[in-house]
Amino acid sequence: MQRLKAIEKQVLASPDQQISLTDPDCRSMATSGRGSGMVAYNVQSAVDTTNHLIVAHEVTNVGSDRSQLASMAVQAKDALHADKLEAVADRGYFKGEEILACEQAGIMVTLPKPQTSGAKSEGRFGKQDFVYRPTEDVYICPAGETLKYYYTSEENGQNMRSYWTNACRTCPLKTQCTKSAPRRIKRWEHEAVVEAAQTRLDHNPLAMRVRRETVEHPFATLKMRMGATHFLCTTLPKVATEMALCVLGYNITRVLNIVGVAALIEAIQV
Repeated sequence: MQRLKAIEKQVLASPDQQISLTDPDCRSMATSGRGSGMVAYNVQSAVDTTNHLIVAHEVTNVGSDRSQLASMAVQAKDALHADKLEAVADRGYFKGEEILACEQAGIMVTLPKPQTSGAKSEGRFGKQDFVYRPTEDVYICPAGETLKYYYTSEENGQNMRSYWTNACRTCPLKTQCTKSAPRRIKRWEHEAVVEAAQTRLDHNPLAMRVRRETVEHPFATLKMRMGATHFLCTTLPKVATEMALCVLGYNITRVLNIVGVAALIEAIQV
């Protein structure tokens, strides 16, 4: 009990209230199974759609992908020496600030927005059912009423603009829309970049299939080669080095498959 109490003090003193007794840098990572998880590292990678080469990678011990999009996209853009870049990510990377950072870096992101609306899950109208008119800076609700802008407030570091109409009180669709007196719609000041990402996905619905066929394949190949134990090293710097060697080996194999051994030897000699 004394030993466990000492460990408890260490856990509570840790910034993320986690400690690993086998690898001090490892952290609990959520997996696809509900309520499941494993102590591991979070490996990020960016893969080009033409040759399926890993152009950028990084090892982190942060369990979420939400703050990784801009960093990986910029690294890929720099590695490819590109002035502009088109990046496709899954919904786990969705974060307004990350999409904005990509836009400012000359990177056009395509990714789906997670549906987290409580109203939609309860059978009522969601925010996506309200049409925004940028020229007038108003929203049009499903009943055809106009929601005007009233004020801006800060929420979680974001400037949010609030829209509503007083017509909700007598609206025949009120029960399908809101439980409060007026239905309020909040809009981030940079919401346009998020909407542009969704528009690109709407115009190219096969983008997510291309993403799966591109970035998931290298991960599966590397895991197969590494075996059930995966990383053999411990601590973040050593694991990052091990991952770099795995990526190098994977890319060399890909190049050999593409150009052949003779062409590769000739290129090295040149």
